[in-house]
Amino acid sequence: MFRKILKFILIIICMLFIYNFSSDNSKESTKKSNMVIVKIASIFEKNLNAEKKQKFINKYSFLVRKMAHFTIYFILGFLLISFLKEFYEVNYKIVLVAVLIAFLYACSDELHQFFVSGRNAEIKDVILDTLGALSSCLLYNFFRKWF
Repeated sequence: MFRKILKFILIIICMLFIYNFSSDNSKESTKKSNMVIVKIASIFEKNLNAEKKQKFINKYSFLVRKMAHFTIYFILGFLLISFLKEFYEVNYKIVLVAVLIAFLYACSDELHQFFVSGRNAEIKDVILDTLGALSSCLLYNFFRKWF
């Protein structure tokens, strides 16, 4: 019982984490993405001046933002399938349920962003989010069968 409750709480925390990031206006969101890029770039490049930082930001901003979408929904998908496993035998129907829940949350997340200053709702982000959840659910199912 404790495991079920813990898994459910982790799902809620993940969803709140997503909601929190989606609540950032465009300026705050860009600032966070740029900070990640600069931190990663500083690992590979020791002397980062302002020009080099901006070059990295321009080059990798789109990639980092989209990877963030995929990754957080990959985690959400894993948490969902792991939680559902507590109640049902994992099969492709359960994978579909987990992905559907992630898809619906991604839709609500994009709708939420539509009302945040400087942000917008994008279908391609919903698709990317759903692919992240689908990937983790399929990997979970594959490794569950393999081991």
